Amino acid sequence: MKYTIVLKKTEEGFSVFCPGLPGCWSQGDSEAEALENIQDAIREYLAAVAEYYRDADVRQIEIAG
Repeated sequence: MKYTIVLKKTEEGFSVFCPGLPGCWSQGDSEAEALENIQDAIREYLAAVAEYYRDADVRQIEIAG
């Protein structure tokens, strides 16, 4: 699965977040480290969401544009 991320150079290195997953942020000293770290953060985020909704009645709906 592909996720859009935003990578930003900072004085400390690189910060990175996934706009589609509110609160899913990470960082790294290098661009490569930041990209690796956001992948881990996304995996952990999705695992936490799956656990939270494990016993819920989850459905999909279609929204007409």
